[in-house]
Amino acid sequence: MKRVSKVVAYIVRGGRVVVFAHGDHDTLALAGIQVPAGTVQPGELPEDAVLREAYEETGLPGLRLVRYLGVGEYDGRPSTDAVHVRHFYELAVGADEVPEHWTAYETGDGAHEPIRFDLSWLPLDQAHVLAFGQGSHLARLLD
Repeated sequence: MKRVSKVVAYIVRGGRVVVFAHGDHDTLALAGIQVPAGTVQPGELPEDAVLREAYEETGLPGLRLVRYLGVGEYDGRPSTDAVHVRHFYELAVGADEVPEHWTAYETGDGAHEPIRFDLSWLPLDQAHVLAFGQGSHLARLLD
């Protein structure tokens, strides 16, 4: 099975974390509540990838890296025949004001229709609901 390098972003402010759901795509809507995450591109450092992915999926300006939280593996089967080697990071928002709820669109490389992200803030003590094992490093935010 192939191994794919991934990043996961916990964007934290005031005891809450940015989460999203996909509201306009039937298949993606079934994916549940998630945090920004994505694939590390060839030649890209994970710390650069997490900032890129977080911005692409949230549209939030001025994101900055706070700290590295660790690495974990996620078996992507049956949806993909790959093990995701995930690097988890805590990020902070540089903007003074961020809405409670907002929508962003990831356009990627233009190979597909823009993907809608319906974003909001979720209290950390409720973030155990994250899909795909994305909550595995939440406790590290308390260190």
